[in-house]
Parts: sequence; structure tokens; C-alpha cells
Amino acid sequence: MNSKQRKSTLYLVQSAIIAALYVAVNYGQELFLPFISTVGPVQFRLSEVLCTLAVLTPAAIPGLAVGCLLSNIVSVGVLPLDMVLGTLATFLAAVCAYSLRNLKLFNVPFFSLFMPVIFNGIIIGLEIEIFFIDGPFEFAGFLLQGGLVALGEFGVCIVLGVPLYLWLRKLPIFDSKQ
Repeated sequence: MNSKQRKSTLYLVQSAIIAALYVAVNYGQELFLPFISTVGPVQFRLSEVLCTLAVLTPAAIPGLAVGCLLSNIVSVGVLPLDMVLGTLATFLAAVCAYSLRNLKLFNVPFFSLFMPVIFNGIIIGLEIEIFFIDGPFEFAGFLLQGGLVALGEFGVCIVLGVPLYLWLRKLPIFDSKQ
């Protein structure tokens, strides 16, 4: 196996492991804390903390998107529209997180870690306001719905994501000096 094939295989394996971890964490959360990740305006999907991996490897981008899609397919209370929009939000957040990974504040890529907060707040906030709230679209309603979604993402991606990042970056597999 040549170097290019080895690199492609490693990328595919990393993506698959990240997707599997996302699904496993989401499934475990639904098993022990049902509905907290998919129902209600403030959702704490613990598997979203894995978006931190997008800062450390590009393999996280497809891994997170596939993991989110698979989780949405098997999750309780998730509609087909959310399968598409939730996956889109996670994919876009991962792409932007990877793109901004070198922009750091206090040696932490806060801007990258905020991408799931922003994309889910906007996309899922719009989804809730347009498709799940009766009556005409109201900008104030969107701000409320998007803000509540972003609050849950903030709790997972920043409160839990920053310590996870600080731990992961010390692991030899993510050591950029090697």
C-alpha cells in the first residue's frame, strides 16, 4: 500500500470511528436521558461535543455529518426535515470549524468551537419557527427559538467542548509537531 492509499484509508477509518462515536453517544444519551437531545427548545445533544474533533482532523467533517444523519434516523421525535437540516447544520459547522482552527484566543480555537452554536441556532431556529410554530413567521420568534437552540449547543460545545479540546490536543495522535 502506497502512502496516498494509506492516508486515504486512515481518513476513512477516522471518519467512520467519529460517526460511530457520535451515534453511540447519542444512543446512550437517549437510553439514559430520553428526549433531552431531540425534544424541546433547549436541546443538549451530548454527541455534538464531538464537533471539537473538526478542529483537530478534517476526517471529522464527514464523520460528524454521517453520525448526525444516522442519529437523526434512529432518534425518537426527529422528523425527516430535521434529518436533512440537522445534518446540514452539523456539516456546515464542521467545515467552518476546521477552516477556522488556527484562529485562536488564549490558545483555544473558540471561533471554531462556536460554529455548531451558530449554525444550529440559525438553521434549527428557523426550522422550528417556520415549521413547528403556528402562525406567520415572526423574527422575534426566530430569535427566541434560535437562541434556545444555541443555548443548548453552547452548553455542549463550549462548556464541555473546551475542556475536551484541551485534553485531546495533548494526545500524540493530534500532536501537530510530529
